[in-house]
Amino acid sequence: MKKRHKKTLALIAAGVMAAVQCGSAAFFNSFAAGEAAAATSFPYTIEGEDMEGAELWTSIYQTEIPGYSGKGFYYLTAKPASFEVNVPEDGMYSITVHGAQILNEGGRQQAVKINGVKYITQAAYSDKWVDYDFGMVRMNKGVNTIEFISEYGYMAIDSVTVDHAQFPDLSKASGTTVDKDATSETKALMAYLKSVYGKNILSGQQEIYGGGHSVETTIRYDASTNKCVDSDGKEYVIDENSWDKTEQGEKFPWHCTGPDGQVYTYNTQNRNYGYNDYDYEVRYIKELTGEEPAIRGFDFGSYCPCYAWDDGVAQRMIDWATKKNGICTASWHVNVPTQKADYTLGEPLAFEKTTYTEKTDFITANCMVKGTMEYDYFQLCMKNLAAELKKLQDAGVPVIFRPFHEAEGNPSHTDDPIDGSGAWFWWSKEGAEVYNKLWAFLQDTLTNEYGLHNLIWEQNLYAWSDYSAKWYSGDDRVDIVGFDKYNCQYNRHDGKQQGVPNEDAETGIFYTLNKFVKGNKMVSMPENDSIPGLNNMQVEHAYWLYFCPWYDSEQAHFLCGKEYQDPDAVKALYNSDFCIALSELPKNLYKGSSEPSTSTTTTVKSSVTTTTTSTTTTVAVPADVKYGDANCDGGVDMSDVVLIMQSLANPNKYGLNGTDKTHITTKGQTNGDVDISVKGITSNDALRIQEFLLGKVANLDPDAKK
Repeated sequence: MKKRHKKTLALIAAGVMAAVQCGSAAFFNSFAAGEAAAATSFPYTIEGEDMEGAELWTSIYQTEIPGYSGKGFYYLTAKPASFEVNVPEDGMYSITVHGAQILNEGGRQQAVKINGVKYITQAAYSDKWVDYDFGMVRMNKGVNTIEFISEYGYMAIDSVTVDHAQFPDLSKASGTTVDKDATSETKALMAYLKSVYGKNILSGQQEIYGGGHSVETTIRYDASTNKCVDSDGKEYVIDENSWDKTEQGEKFPWHCTGPDGQVYTYNTQNRNYGYNDYDYEVRYIKELTGEEPAIRGFDFGSYCPCYAWDDGVAQRMIDWATKKNGICTASWHVNVPTQKADYTLGEPLAFEKTTYTEKTDFITANCMVKGTMEYDYFQLCMKNLAAELKKLQDAGVPVIFRPFHEAEGNPSHTDDPIDGSGAWFWWSKEGAEVYNKLWAFLQDTLTNEYGLHNLIWEQNLYAWSDYSAKWYSGDDRVDIVGFDKYNCQYNRHDGKQQGVPNEDAETGIFYTLNKFVKGNKMVSMPENDSIPGLNNMQVEHAYWLYFCPWYDSEQAHFLCGKEYQDPDAVKALYNSDFCIALSELPKNLYKGSSEPSTSTTTTVKSSVTTTTTSTTTTVAVPADVKYGDANCDGGVDMSDVVLIMQSLANPNKYGLNGTDKTHITTKGQTNGDVDISVKGITSNDALRIQEFLLGKVANLDPDAKK
């Protein structure tokens, strides 16, 4: 009976997809023709030795691993092995290998290709048969080839199981800050982030920091008249608090301001004034899409004790939040002396003699040991940082704060998987244990000593293996976990060649991070090269809290470069219902109000919200809802499944505002939202209704599934 149900369900699913493309007549024709007869029934398990190209092993040379299923197992050495599955529609599937890995006690990378696209995982040492999770992978409608390749290899594969991906409930992520004394603005922002998580994605953009995007002018200081003037004779207002002297004793002001409010800074080399175009990226997005990002990324790296200078970041953040109603996030590229012997505490040091990389004799663990040079230096780092954060707190501006980012870096180069040997930065080069202590030390100092309560703490994690979770500082220390996506040049999952944007949604990493934190925290993408593709994110259920491309520089044009972004794709994403732009944030964002923005450009961003302008207020389920009745005809049958699939495949015709008279309605979307794994209509809702019609599900009320 169970096998018959699975086969029937596969036939119905294939028929629905045919109906979506060809109409109801085609549905019955394709059903009768048995076009979907070859569809794979999931979960599907194949013995390792039965894969194409596999050889039968019963021991790994002299080592036996008893307990295998079937006749033996396949040992992945120099020869790859593969098999095929036939799926009814584009979607996400899980791959689990029942296997063993006895070559490397520190773990060994393994690779699988899905239709030629490579996915990598880390297989821990095991001399017994265990399940290895190869994560979620994207498969396309039709026949898909799954191939285990010998790039790393030396893994025993007893069996492989492929199944529909199971998406966890994202609604359990916390919307409460770890700082119990957080300011009201910080709590309000955290609550708003929680309200959109799992439904939409917030747009973001990192601005350049320090001396980037510099613009030179003809403005000079004329000591004879005590004025700052340009070559046209225009006068600029001197900042009286910025007077200084050259090495020759000549007096000059560091800053002057133009009539438009632009602040200019003195260039000691050319002895003229210039400014940094920090609005470059945001202006580009506005010109391209007609919108501005909801989140703007900043950095406090300029306040390093070696060469501290004020690049005005605090004021730019205050302006973004209070004048533009935007959200601020900030990283902290704080440098240390490359050689401690070159540095005298409190004295300036040439920039080229400092670094934020791991290539330094600065001992990270000593940051927490009184009496050491590192302790005294790090105290200055925190003092400078706290001064800027205090300006924000006084102005009522909360910050998504991301210090010590990208901690793990690459996987460990040694048998100790968390020793920091793959780290890129000084703060993590001594391993996960020291890193987590440093995180707590910074957090406690800023919170308790400096009284800062305007921070939402965001921590970068990677997902090389289960050991990556060891870098997590814990639920009581972290509000949001984030992954930085840079994969245009390597680890591509889109099957395209170099030189074009990689719009991979990185869904496997998204749900791996979700697993690391047991679903308790929101998962974001605080840095990226290419923005994940709109279709990829929606089809694959990759509900990142926000994306945030890195700024353009001479080395890489992460925003404007055609190898990183498709302008049409960026424009489509910004103007989609899925993506939230600056104009669509609630106007009382930092007061905890659900009152929507009154901007005329706002749109409804989720089927679970209702208003004529942007809001994230959850709507109570109507009392007259009839779950499953997507077409609102009073009953539940295959026509409801067909309408759901049509609305997803052809929204212009059958979507909420579709041109066809039978298009889905708001009430229909409410009725059809029967799957608890994600809010809003998806193909999972159609699948659940099919299961109900086959008697496999007794009740379509999503609450009954909990």
